[in-house]
Amino acid sequence: MSDITVFSGSAHPEFAEEVCELLGVDLSPARTTRFSNDCLQVQLRGNCRKRDVFIVQPLVPPVQENLVELLLMLDAARGASAGHMTVVMPHYAYARSDKKDAPRISIGARLVADLLHKAGAQRVVTMALHSPQVHGMFEMPVDHLNATEVLARHFRQRDLTNTVVVSPDFGNVKEANHFARALDAPVAAGAKRRLADDRVVIDAIVGDVKDKDVIVLDDEIATAGSLVELFDHLREIGVRSISAACVHGLFTGPAIDRLKAQPDLREIVTTNTVPVPDAKRLPNLTVLSVAPLFAEAMRRINNGESISSLFSDEVTHGA
Repeated sequence: MSDITVFSGSAHPEFAEEVCELLGVDLSPARTTRFSNDCLQVQLRGNCRKRDVFIVQPLVPPVQENLVELLLMLDAARGASAGHMTVVMPHYAYARSDKKDAPRISIGARLVADLLHKAGAQRVVTMALHSPQVHGMFEMPVDHLNATEVLARHFRQRDLTNTVVVSPDFGNVKEANHFARALDAPVAAGAKRRLADDRVVIDAIVGDVKDKDVIVLDDEIATAGSLVELFDHLREIGVRSISAACVHGLFTGPAIDRLKAQPDLREIVTTNTVPVPDAKRLPNLTVLSVAPLFAEAMRRINNGESISSLFSDEVTHGA
Protein backbone atom coordinates (compact mmCIF):
# COMPACT_ATOMS: atom_id res chain seq x y z
CA MET A 1 0.00 0.00 0.00
CA SER A 2 1.37 3.43 -0.93
CA ASP A 3 0.19 6.98 -0.27
CA ILE A 4 -2.91 5.72 1.52
CA THR A 5 -4.79 7.37 4.38
CA VAL A 6 -7.76 5.68 6.07
CA PHE A 7 -10.26 7.49 8.28
CA SER A 8 -13.28 6.17 10.14
CA GLY A 9 -16.50 7.91 11.03
CA SER A 10 -18.35 7.22 14.26
CA ALA A 11 -20.61 4.49 12.85
CA HIS A 12 -18.33 1.44 13.00
CA PRO A 13 -14.71 2.21 14.03
CA GLU A 14 -14.08 -1.44 14.97
CA PHE A 15 -14.61 -2.44 11.34
CA ALA A 16 -12.22 0.26 10.14
CA GLU A 17 -9.59 -0.87 12.65
CA GLU A 18 -9.88 -4.48 11.47
CA VAL A 19 -9.52 -3.40 7.83
CA CYS A 20 -6.44 -1.30 8.64
CA GLU A 21 -4.86 -4.18 10.56
CA LEU A 22 -5.33 -6.43 7.52
CA LEU A 23 -3.81 -3.78 5.25
CA GLY A 24 -0.92 -3.12 7.59
CA VAL A 25 -1.63 0.62 7.82
CA ASP A 26 -2.58 2.89 10.71
CA LEU A 27 -6.10 4.22 11.08
CA SER A 28 -5.68 8.00 10.89
CA PRO A 29 -7.40 10.01 13.63
CA ALA A 30 -10.45 12.19 13.05
CA ARG A 31 -12.44 14.31 15.45
CA THR A 32 -16.15 15.10 15.30
CA THR A 33 -17.47 17.85 17.55
CA ARG A 34 -20.88 19.43 18.01
CA PHE A 35 -21.64 23.13 18.26
CA SER A 36 -24.19 24.49 20.72
CA ASN A 37 -26.70 24.80 17.85
CA ASP A 38 -26.39 21.00 17.25
CA CYS A 39 -24.35 21.33 14.03
CA LEU A 40 -21.48 18.89 13.52
CA GLN A 41 -17.90 19.79 12.67
CA VAL A 42 -15.29 17.30 11.46
CA GLN A 43 -11.53 17.63 11.59
CA LEU A 44 -9.33 15.05 9.84
CA ARG A 45 -6.10 14.76 11.80
CA GLY A 46 -4.05 12.84 9.26
CA ASN A 47 -2.31 13.92 6.06
CA CYS A 48 -4.56 13.93 2.96
CA ARG A 49 -2.54 15.95 0.45
CA LYS A 50 -2.16 14.02 -2.84
CA ARG A 51 -3.00 10.79 -1.00
CA ASP A 52 -5.45 7.96 -1.68
CA VAL A 53 -8.03 8.67 1.03
CA PHE A 54 -10.53 6.01 2.19
CA ILE A 55 -13.35 6.97 4.56
CA VAL A 56 -15.03 4.02 6.30
CA GLN A 57 -18.63 4.70 7.32
CA PRO A 58 -21.66 2.40 7.01
CA LEU A 59 -25.01 4.18 7.11
CA VAL A 60 -26.47 2.66 10.27
CA PRO A 61 -28.64 4.15 13.02
CA PRO A 62 -28.53 7.02 13.70
CA VAL A 63 -28.46 7.10 9.90
CA GLN A 64 -28.89 10.83 9.37
CA GLU A 65 -26.19 11.66 11.93
CA ASN A 66 -23.74 9.24 10.31
CA LEU A 67 -24.60 10.47 6.82
CA VAL A 68 -23.90 14.11 7.67
CA GLU A 69 -20.65 13.11 9.38
CA LEU A 70 -19.61 11.23 6.23
CA LEU A 71 -20.42 14.21 4.00
CA LEU A 72 -18.40 16.52 6.25
CA MET A 73 -15.45 14.11 6.23
CA LEU A 74 -15.51 14.04 2.43
CA ASP A 75 -15.62 17.83 2.30
CA ALA A 76 -12.72 18.07 4.74
CA ALA A 77 -10.62 15.62 2.70
CA ARG A 78 -11.35 17.49 -0.52
CA GLY A 79 -10.38 20.77 1.15
CA ALA A 80 -7.15 19.13 2.32
CA SER A 81 -6.19 18.35 -1.32
CA ALA A 82 -6.79 14.59 -1.24
CA GLY A 83 -5.60 12.91 -4.41
CA HIS A 84 -8.52 10.47 -4.62
CA MET A 85 -11.44 9.86 -2.24
CA THR A 86 -13.19 6.52 -1.78
CA VAL A 87 -16.17 5.93 0.51
CA VAL A 88 -16.06 2.48 2.10
CA MET A 89 -19.72 1.99 3.00
CA PRO A 90 -20.41 -1.63 4.03
CA HIS A 91 -24.13 -0.86 4.48
CA TYR A 92 -26.11 1.68 2.44
CA ALA A 93 -29.31 2.16 4.41
CA TYR A 94 -31.00 4.34 1.80
CA ALA A 95 -30.79 1.53 -0.77
CA ARG A 96 -34.29 0.48 0.34
CA SER A 97 -35.65 3.80 -0.96
CA ASP A 98 -35.05 2.79 -4.57
CA LYS A 99 -38.34 3.39 -6.41
CA LYS A 100 -41.41 5.59 -6.55
CA ASP A 101 -44.07 3.16 -5.36
CA ALA A 102 -46.51 5.81 -4.07
CA PRO A 103 -47.41 9.35 -5.18
CA ARG A 104 -45.15 12.26 -4.18
CA ILE A 105 -42.45 10.30 -2.36
CA SER A 106 -38.71 10.83 -2.53
CA ILE A 107 -36.22 8.33 -3.95
CA GLY A 108 -33.67 8.51 -1.16
CA ALA A 109 -31.18 6.08 -2.71
CA ARG A 110 -30.56 8.39 -5.66
CA LEU A 111 -30.58 11.61 -3.63
CA VAL A 112 -28.04 10.38 -1.08
CA ALA A 113 -25.83 9.04 -3.88
CA ASP A 114 -25.91 12.53 -5.42
CA LEU A 115 -24.98 14.08 -2.06
CA LEU A 116 -21.95 11.79 -1.73
CA HIS A 117 -20.81 12.74 -5.24
CA LYS A 118 -21.33 16.44 -4.57
CA ALA A 119 -19.33 16.20 -1.33
CA GLY A 120 -16.37 14.83 -3.27
CA ALA A 121 -16.61 11.03 -3.29
CA GLN A 122 -14.97 9.59 -6.40
CA ARG A 123 -15.62 5.92 -5.71
CA VAL A 124 -17.82 3.82 -3.41
CA VAL A 125 -17.16 0.33 -2.07
CA THR A 126 -20.28 -1.28 -0.61
CA MET A 127 -21.92 -4.66 -0.08
CA ALA A 128 -25.33 -6.27 -0.73
CA LEU A 129 -27.33 -3.32 -2.02
CA HIS A 130 -31.05 -3.87 -1.54
CA SER A 131 -31.74 -4.02 -5.29
CA PRO A 132 -29.61 -4.03 -8.46
CA GLN A 133 -30.92 -0.69 -9.76
CA VAL A 134 -29.36 1.19 -6.82
CA HIS A 135 -25.94 0.53 -8.33
CA GLY A 136 -26.91 2.73 -11.30
CA MET A 137 -27.98 5.67 -9.12
CA PHE A 138 -24.38 6.63 -8.34
CA GLU A 139 -22.50 9.02 -10.62
CA MET A 140 -19.16 7.56 -9.55
CA PRO A 141 -17.84 3.98 -9.87
CA VAL A 142 -19.32 1.54 -7.35
CA ASP A 143 -17.62 -1.69 -6.31
CA HIS A 144 -20.47 -3.89 -5.08
CA LEU A 145 -19.01 -6.69 -2.96
CA ASN A 146 -20.77 -9.98 -2.29
CA ALA A 147 -20.87 -11.92 1.01
CA THR A 148 -22.26 -15.13 -0.52
CA GLU A 149 -19.04 -17.09 -0.24
CA VAL A 150 -18.38 -15.89 3.33
CA LEU A 151 -21.82 -17.13 4.43
CA ALA A 152 -21.59 -20.33 2.37
CA ARG A 153 -18.20 -21.24 3.84
CA HIS A 154 -19.77 -21.18 7.31
CA PHE A 155 -22.73 -23.39 6.38
CA ARG A 156 -20.60 -25.88 4.46
CA GLN A 157 -19.32 -27.07 7.84
CA ARG A 158 -22.73 -28.74 8.28
CA ASP A 159 -24.31 -31.83 6.75
CA LEU A 160 -26.32 -30.19 3.94
CA THR A 161 -27.80 -33.31 2.35
CA ASN A 162 -31.34 -32.36 3.44
CA THR A 163 -31.01 -28.57 3.13
CA VAL A 164 -33.13 -26.08 1.15
CA VAL A 165 -32.33 -22.36 0.86
CA VAL A 166 -35.45 -20.19 1.20
CA SER A 167 -35.78 -16.61 -0.01
CA PRO A 168 -38.39 -14.54 1.91
CA ASP A 169 -39.66 -13.09 -1.39
CA PHE A 170 -39.17 -13.32 -5.15
CA GLY A 171 -37.08 -10.14 -5.20
CA ASN A 172 -34.24 -11.91 -3.39
CA VAL A 173 -34.43 -15.18 -5.36
CA LYS A 174 -31.39 -14.42 -7.51
CA GLU A 175 -29.14 -14.00 -4.45
CA ALA A 176 -30.73 -17.03 -2.79
CA ASN A 177 -30.03 -19.05 -5.92
CA HIS A 178 -26.34 -18.05 -5.88
CA PHE A 179 -26.16 -19.04 -2.23
CA ALA A 180 -27.94 -22.34 -2.89
CA ARG A 181 -25.51 -23.16 -5.72
CA ALA A 182 -22.60 -22.52 -3.35
CA LEU A 183 -24.14 -25.09 -0.98
CA ASP A 184 -25.22 -27.46 -3.74
CA ALA A 185 -28.78 -27.20 -2.41
CA PRO A 186 -32.20 -26.47 -3.96
CA VAL A 187 -33.97 -23.14 -3.48
CA ALA A 188 -37.52 -22.10 -2.53
CA ALA A 189 -39.20 -18.71 -2.05
CA GLY A 190 -42.00 -17.05 -0.14
CA ALA A 191 -44.76 -15.12 -1.88
CA LYS A 192 -44.63 -11.94 0.24
CA ARG A 193 -46.82 -8.85 0.35
CA ARG A 194 -45.57 -5.86 2.36
CA LEU A 195 -48.30 -3.96 4.22
CA ALA A 196 -46.01 -1.56 6.10
CA ASP A 197 -42.35 -1.17 7.02
CA ASP A 198 -42.64 -3.89 9.69
CA ARG A 199 -45.78 -5.75 8.54
CA VAL A 200 -45.82 -8.38 5.81
CA VAL A 201 -48.04 -11.25 4.70
CA ILE A 202 -46.63 -14.52 3.33
CA ASP A 203 -49.28 -16.08 1.12
CA ALA A 204 -47.41 -19.26 0.12
CA ILE A 205 -44.05 -21.02 -0.13
CA VAL A 206 -43.00 -21.92 -3.66
CA GLY A 207 -40.80 -25.02 -3.55
CA ASP A 208 -40.45 -28.25 -1.60
CA VAL A 209 -39.55 -27.58 2.05
CA LYS A 210 -41.49 -30.29 3.92
CA ASP A 211 -39.23 -32.28 6.27
CA LYS A 212 -36.23 -30.20 5.14
CA ASP A 213 -33.55 -28.25 7.01
CA VAL A 214 -34.16 -24.74 5.70
CA ILE A 215 -31.79 -21.76 5.64
CA VAL A 216 -33.68 -18.50 5.14
CA LEU A 217 -31.47 -15.99 3.32
CA ASP A 218 -32.16 -12.25 3.18
CA ASP A 219 -30.03 -9.20 2.49
CA GLU A 220 -30.78 -7.73 5.92
CA ILE A 221 -32.69 -8.34 9.13
CA ALA A 222 -34.21 -5.13 10.47
CA THR A 223 -37.31 -5.63 12.62
CA ALA A 224 -37.45 -9.38 11.75
CA GLY A 225 -41.16 -9.06 10.91
CA SER A 226 -40.75 -10.79 7.53
CA LEU A 227 -38.69 -13.58 9.07
CA VAL A 228 -41.16 -14.37 11.84
CA GLU A 229 -44.05 -14.48 9.37
CA LEU A 230 -42.04 -16.80 7.12
CA PHE A 231 -41.01 -19.03 10.04
CA ASP A 232 -44.68 -19.55 10.94
CA HIS A 233 -45.49 -20.70 7.39
CA LEU A 234 -42.51 -23.02 7.31
CA ARG A 235 -43.61 -24.63 10.58
CA GLU A 236 -47.13 -25.11 9.22
CA ILE A 237 -45.69 -26.96 6.23
CA GLY A 238 -43.53 -29.09 8.53
CA VAL A 239 -39.86 -28.29 8.06
CA ARG A 240 -37.29 -30.18 10.12
CA SER A 241 -35.16 -27.21 11.25
CA ILE A 242 -34.86 -23.47 10.60
CA SER A 243 -31.75 -21.28 10.33
CA ALA A 244 -31.47 -17.68 9.12
CA ALA A 245 -28.68 -15.87 7.32
CA CYS A 246 -28.28 -12.27 6.23
CA VAL A 247 -25.55 -9.81 5.27
CA HIS A 248 -26.70 -6.83 7.33
CA GLY A 249 -27.80 -7.70 10.89
CA LEU A 250 -29.45 -4.44 11.93
CA PHE A 251 -31.84 -5.98 14.50
CA THR A 252 -33.87 -2.80 14.99
CA GLY A 253 -36.98 -2.20 17.09
CA PRO A 254 -38.56 -5.47 18.30
CA ALA A 255 -36.19 -7.71 16.30
CA ILE A 256 -34.28 -9.20 19.23
CA ASP A 257 -37.45 -9.95 21.21
CA ARG A 258 -39.01 -11.53 18.12
CA LEU A 259 -35.98 -13.71 17.48
CA LYS A 260 -35.74 -14.70 21.16
CA ALA A 261 -39.32 -15.93 20.91
CA GLN A 262 -38.33 -18.50 18.22
CA PRO A 263 -37.20 -21.45 20.37
CA ASP A 264 -36.65 -23.73 17.37
CA LEU A 265 -34.47 -21.24 15.47
CA ARG A 266 -31.24 -23.19 15.13
CA GLU A 267 -28.87 -20.34 14.19
CA ILE A 268 -28.79 -16.74 12.96
CA VAL A 269 -25.74 -15.90 10.84
CA THR A 270 -24.83 -12.36 9.80
CA THR A 271 -21.73 -10.34 8.95
CA ASN A 272 -20.03 -7.35 10.54
CA THR A 273 -21.04 -4.78 7.91
CA VAL A 274 -22.90 -3.09 10.76
CA PRO A 275 -21.97 -3.07 14.45
CA VAL A 276 -23.76 -5.68 16.58
CA PRO A 277 -23.56 -4.62 20.25
CA ASP A 278 -23.30 -7.18 23.03
CA ALA A 279 -26.93 -6.56 24.04
CA LYS A 280 -28.06 -7.92 20.65
CA ARG A 281 -25.74 -10.93 20.53
CA LEU A 282 -28.13 -13.80 21.11
CA PRO A 283 -26.67 -17.21 22.05
CA ASN A 284 -27.53 -18.58 18.60
CA LEU A 285 -26.12 -15.57 16.71
CA THR A 286 -22.91 -15.91 14.68
CA VAL A 287 -21.20 -12.80 13.24
CA LEU A 288 -18.77 -13.40 10.36
CA SER A 289 -16.19 -10.85 9.25
CA VAL A 290 -16.21 -9.40 5.74
CA ALA A 291 -13.34 -7.02 6.58
CA PRO A 292 -10.89 -9.17 4.52
CA LEU A 293 -13.04 -8.61 1.40
CA PHE A 294 -13.09 -4.84 1.92
CA ALA A 295 -9.39 -4.71 2.75
CA GLU A 296 -8.54 -6.58 -0.45
CA ALA A 297 -10.80 -4.28 -2.48
CA MET A 298 -9.06 -1.24 -1.00
CA ARG A 299 -5.64 -2.72 -1.71
CA ARG A 300 -6.54 -3.36 -5.34
CA ILE A 301 -8.04 0.12 -5.77
CA ASN A 302 -4.85 1.65 -4.38
CA ASN A 303 -2.71 -0.47 -6.72
CA GLY A 304 -4.89 0.09 -9.78
CA GLU A 305 -5.81 -3.61 -10.03
CA SER A 306 -9.09 -5.20 -11.05
CA ILE A 307 -11.38 -6.17 -8.20
CA SER A 308 -14.17 -7.73 -10.27
CA SER A 309 -13.46 -11.19 -8.89
CA LEU A 310 -14.42 -9.96 -5.42
CA PHE A 311 -18.00 -9.21 -6.45
CA SER A 312 -18.56 -11.54 -9.38
CA ASP A 313 -21.92 -13.26 -9.75
CA GLU A 314 -20.04 -16.53 -10.23
CA VAL A 315 -19.69 -18.24 -6.87
CA THR A 316 -16.63 -20.42 -6.35
CA HIS A 317 -16.20 -23.02 -3.66
CA GLY A 318 -12.60 -22.12 -2.93
CA ALA A 319 -11.32 -20.10 0.00
